[in-house]
Amino acid sequence: MLELFVYLQKMGNNDIKDLILITTLIFLLAPVFVILYVLVYNRRKKTHKEEKAQMKMAFAAEIIQTQLEVQEQTMQNIGADLHDNIGQLLSLSSLTLNSIQLDDLEKAKQKIEAAIDLTGRSIKELRLLSKLLQGHQLLGVGLSEAIYHEINWIEKSGKFQVNYIHEGETPATNSMDKDLIIFRILQEVINNIIKHSYATQINIKLDYADQKMKLDIDDNGIGFNTESLPGAQTGLGLQSMNKRAAIVGGEVFIKSEENKGTRITVIIPYP
Repeated sequence: MLELFVYLQKMGNNDIKDLILITTLIFLLAPVFVILYVLVYNRRKKTHKEEKAQMKMAFAAEIIQTQLEVQEQTMQNIGADLHDNIGQLLSLSSLTLNSIQLDDLEKAKQKIEAAIDLTGRSIKELRLLSKLLQGHQLLGVGLSEAIYHEINWIEKSGKFQVNYIHEGETPATNSMDKDLIIFRILQEVINNIIKHSYATQINIKLDYADQKMKLDIDDNGIGFNTESLPGAQTGLGLQSMNKRAAIVGGEVFIKSEENKGTRITVIIPYP
């Protein structure tokens, strides 16, 4: 304290005034800086909350959209099956019954048996359709079960040989949102294969490892030039696949060569 008093005595009046002015400014400006810092912090905090809320809304909207698309795809599959398969079976059954002539009992018996067989096949097909209708609901049981039912529908066309492998232990607590996203991506890839690939074989592999879920889908179709991928993304729905995977922190990788088929890999964090 004595040293400070001596130091002040040595200073001139102007120096003391400058010191007092500087000290006063520091005490005046310090609260201003504190207030500004608090305002900026609160604004950033509010912006962060708003961005977080927007992300949640976007995620919820994407999940709802995906659910609707899965249901729409399921209904399209059912409509096609009703028209192409069950409709034909029932039409044949009706024609067979209408052609029965009771004056020839032996032929009548054969036609009745044929009609019974056609009706039985129709009932079997309807049961399979009911399971397909519950395809998106099967996600509650597990993604692998839903994939099995999707494969059953593909194989019914008789145009594709489908090989499915499930590796790794399914997590005890599954994520319905992530399962829904990857199931919809699977549907989109299969649609692309059916419409564009001219393939005869499809290989599907679902793997859980290192807290990640990996889905591999490859075919022996005509493939395409990946250098033209930006232009092809819209037609093949690749943009929507990337968008869906990204919303749950995943990625989509595409490898394709002309006349050598296509492989699509989806990797999603699945702790």
